[in-house]
Amino acid sequence: MATFLDQLAGYVVEHYGNQLTQTVVVLPSRRARVFFVEALKRNAQQTLFSPQIISIEDFVSEMSGLRTVDNIELLFEFYDVYCKHHGTPPQKFEYFAHWAVTILQDFNEIDRYLLKAKAILTYLKDIEVLKRWGLEPGQTTQLIANYLQFWELLPDYYDKLYEHLLKTGRGYQGMIYREAVKKLPIFCEANAHRKFVFGGFNALNKAEEEIFQTLVVKGLGDIIWDFDEAFLKNDHHDAGLFLRRYKKEWPIYRSQPFKWVDRLFETPKDIKIIGTPKTVGQARIVGEILEREGATNTAVILGDENLLLPVLHSLPDSVPGVNITMGYPAKNNPVQILINRLFRLHTGAVKRSGSGYVMYYKDVLEVLTHPLVASSRGARAVVDQIRARNYTFVPQAKLFEFVGESGALFTLLFTKWTDSSSVCELLLSILLELKKGLQKDSDDDRIVLAFLFAVYKTVNKLATYFEAHPDESVETLYSLYKQIIDLAEVSFEGEPLTGIQVMGVLESRTLDFDTVIVTSLNEGTFPAGKSHNSFIPHDVKREYGLPTFKEKDAIYTYHFYHLLQRAKKAYLIYNTESEGLDGGEKSRFLTQLEVEPMPAHNLSNEIYNAVLPSEASGPMRVPKTPQVMDRLKEIAQKGFSPSSLTAYLRNPIVFYKQRILGISDADEVEESIGLNTLGTIIHNVLETLYRPFIGVSLTREIVEGFRSQVDDVVLEKFRHEYKDGDFNRGRNLLAFEVAKRNVQNFITLELDGLSNGDEVVILSLEDSFSRNIEHPGLPFPVTLAGKIDRLELRNGILRILDYKTGKVEPKDMVLKSFDDMLDIKFEKVIQVLAYAYMYEPQANGKPIEAGIISFKNMKDGFMPFTLKDELSKQSVILVSPDVLEAYCAELVKLLSIIFDQEIPFEETV
Repeated sequence: MATFLDQLAGYVVEHYGNQLTQTVVVLPSRRARVFFVEALKRNAQQTLFSPQIISIEDFVSEMSGLRTVDNIELLFEFYDVYCKHHGTPPQKFEYFAHWAVTILQDFNEIDRYLLKAKAILTYLKDIEVLKRWGLEPGQTTQLIANYLQFWELLPDYYDKLYEHLLKTGRGYQGMIYREAVKKLPIFCEANAHRKFVFGGFNALNKAEEEIFQTLVVKGLGDIIWDFDEAFLKNDHHDAGLFLRRYKKEWPIYRSQPFKWVDRLFETPKDIKIIGTPKTVGQARIVGEILEREGATNTAVILGDENLLLPVLHSLPDSVPGVNITMGYPAKNNPVQILINRLFRLHTGAVKRSGSGYVMYYKDVLEVLTHPLVASSRGARAVVDQIRARNYTFVPQAKLFEFVGESGALFTLLFTKWTDSSSVCELLLSILLELKKGLQKDSDDDRIVLAFLFAVYKTVNKLATYFEAHPDESVETLYSLYKQIIDLAEVSFEGEPLTGIQVMGVLESRTLDFDTVIVTSLNEGTFPAGKSHNSFIPHDVKREYGLPTFKEKDAIYTYHFYHLLQRAKKAYLIYNTESEGLDGGEKSRFLTQLEVEPMPAHNLSNEIYNAVLPSEASGPMRVPKTPQVMDRLKEIAQKGFSPSSLTAYLRNPIVFYKQRILGISDADEVEESIGLNTLGTIIHNVLETLYRPFIGVSLTREIVEGFRSQVDDVVLEKFRHEYKDGDFNRGRNLLAFEVAKRNVQNFITLELDGLSNGDEVVILSLEDSFSRNIEHPGLPFPVTLAGKIDRLELRNGILRILDYKTGKVEPKDMVLKSFDDMLDIKFEKVIQVLAYAYMYEPQANGKPIEAGIISFKNMKDGFMPFTLKDELSKQSVILVSPDVLEAYCAELVKLLSIIFDQEIPFEETV
C-alpha cells in the first residue's frame, strides 16, 4: 500500500514536474522531509531537480524574517523586560519563573490565533477585579493590591516583550506566526512565480489558516490533506473535527475539491490490544513483539516519552538498528542527575574550624558511583578510603590526598565552588571532560552524547545570565537550574530510513508504517487529559476561539487513527494498573475501537502477565562438591570458631558464603556507630585496663584506679575503631557516653565482687586457644579454635568470661538436656562450652565455670552456663568432664552434618 508521502510525491511530480525548482513543499515536521525525498526518488521517471522541502515552522520563520528563540532564552529575556517595567521591586528569578512559563504559553496562544492581546489580558484583569468587588477600601491589603497590579501590568509585559524581541530579530513561535501574517501580502507579491504545496496537515491555528487560504486564493498554493472518509462522514468522530470544519467553513472549498479523502481505515487490519502491569511490562512486550515481527517498516510510538530508556534496554539483539526521533525530558537524563548530585554535594558542604570545607559522605559517594564518573581516575580509590576510614563528613582537602595525582575530571568535580559564574564554568568544563571519555561509534555513548549536549546548552544559557548578574548566590543558581531544566529537552535525530523507528506521537505525522506498536494508551497519557496549564479560563478561551481540551483531545484522536490508517498490524499496549504514578484507566481510543469495530478489522484483546513460578523463590540449596569438601577440610585444619558453628545452625547458607566462599560484609561507612563496633570498643577498653595486671591478685585499689582512666581509654579506642568518623555530636556522642557508662558499670560489678571477699587473678585476656577433636564419627580430625575474652581464677575456680554487648538473660544460659543443645536458641551455651572445651587440657583438673556478662543486663552480673536436671531439680554450674564429654558428642553430631557430602547447604527460611 502506497504511503501518503508516496501519493504526495506522485502528485507533485505530475502537477508541478515542469516547475519543480519553483515549487515549495511544506510539511508538518522536519522528519517528514527525509521520507519525502525518498518518495520523490521512487516516483521520478527521470532525473529531476528536487523542489524545496521545508517544515511549516521553518517556512513561517522565513516569511516573518525572525529567528526562533528557545524556551530558556525566552524566559531570561522576559525576566529582563519584567524587571525594567515592573512598578514595585521585582521578584527574584526563581519566583518569577513559576508564573512566567505559564504566561508565556498564553502569549504564544494569543499570537498563534491572531487575537488582540490587550483585549484578552485586560479581560483577565477585570475578572480578578470582579472577584473582589465587595471589598471595602480598608479591606484591600497590600497583597491584594500587588496581585491586582500584576494583572493590570500583563498587557504592558506583552507589548514590551514583543517590542524587545522584534528589535533583536527574534521571536517565540506565536509571535513569528503573527509577523508572518502581517507580511503575507508582501510575501505573496515577492513569490508570485512560485507554487506552495502544503501536505499532511490537520489542526491549524488561525495564523496557519490565514496563510494557507491566502496562498490558495491567489493561485500560489495547493493543500493536500491526509484523511480518511470514515472520520469525515461521522460528525461525532473527533479525528475529523478540524477537517470537517475546514471543508465546511473555508470559502475555497465551495469552488474546488477537497484533496484528498481516502478509504483506507476500513481495509483489513490485525489489531491487538494488550494490557500489562506497569511501565517495565510494556517495554518488555515491545521487545518481544519486535523479536517476533522484525523491524522492517515498523515504528514504536511512545505515548509516554519517559518510556524511551526502558524500551531501548528491552530491544532484542535481532534488531539491526534503532533510529530515535523524539524529545526526551532533560530532567530525567543521567547527565542531569549527575549535575543535580553535584549541586547537592557542594551546596551541602559546610565549613568547620580546622577541617576547612567538609562534605557529607553520601553526597560524595553518589557523585563517585555515578556511571559517568565511576570509571574515572581516582574514583574507586576515594570510595575505598572513605569507607575504610569511616568518614561521615569528608574534608575537601582529603579527597585529593586520597587519590594522589587526580585526573582532570576528578579535580573539576571537587574543586571548591565559590561564586555562581565560576560554578557555571566548572560545570561546562565537567561536561566537556565527560564528552572526551565517550566513543562516537558506540550506540550507548551516542545517546549519552545527546544527553550531554542538552544539559550543556542549559548550563551555557545559565552562564550567560549569571555573567550579567554576578551577585547571585550558588543556591540561587541551583534553584534556577531546577526551574529551567524542566524546559530543556533532549533531541534525538538519527538515520530515519533504516532500522526500527522509535518516536513520539507528534513525530509520526505524515508517516506510515506496515506495523505500529503504540505504548502508554491510558487516560491522562494518550490522550493527555484535561490539563489546564494557562491563566486564561476555559470560558474565555471558548469566547475568543482559543483551543480548549476538546480541541487538544481531537488532535490526539487524529494522530492515533492516522497511525492505524495505512497500517496492516497494530499492537496497542496499555497499563492495567489503575493506581500509582504511571497508572490510569484504559484509553478511550481503545474502547472506541472495541465499541465501533470495522468489519474488516481483526480485533483481539489480551492481558499479558509475566510468567510467574508457583513459588516466588525457594530456599537456596548448594550441593557439597569435591571443591567444597576440600575447603571444609582446610577449615577443619585451621579451626572452626564457635561463632562459625552457630552461624551454620542459624543459616547454613550464611556459613557457606562466609566460611566456604570467604565473602565478608561490604565495608560501609557507619554513620551511626553499630553494635559490633561498640562491642569491639568495649572489649578493647577492658583489655587495655586489665592487661597490666595479668597474674596479679586484683584489689579494690587497682580496680578503683581504672575509673580515672576510662574516659581517655574509651576516647582512644573510639578513634582507633571508628577511624575518622565523627562522634562528637548526635547519636554517636550518645554511643560514646554509653561505652563509658558500660565500662564504669563493669568496674562497679568488679568492685562489688571484691568487696564480697572474692579473690580474683586474671590469667589471660583476648587470648586464642584451640583443641583437636578426633572421633570415629568424623572423617578427619577437626580443630576447634577461638578467642576467650577473659580467663580468671576466682576463689579457686577457673572462670571463662564472654562479654556480650547485646542483652542476655540467665535463662539463655540454662540447658535442660544436651539433646536440645543444637537448637539455635542455645547458641550462647554452645559458645561458652566451646571455650571451656578448648581450655580443659590446660586446666590441670581445676573446676571450670563458663558464662557471660551482658552489658545491657549488668544487674544479673555473671551468668554461668547451667545444666538443669528436671527430674532431680538440681542445677549443675561447674563444667565437669562429663559435661564436656556430652558437649563433644553433640558437637560431633553437628560437624558430621557439616561434613556429610549428601547434605547440601540449605537456606533457613
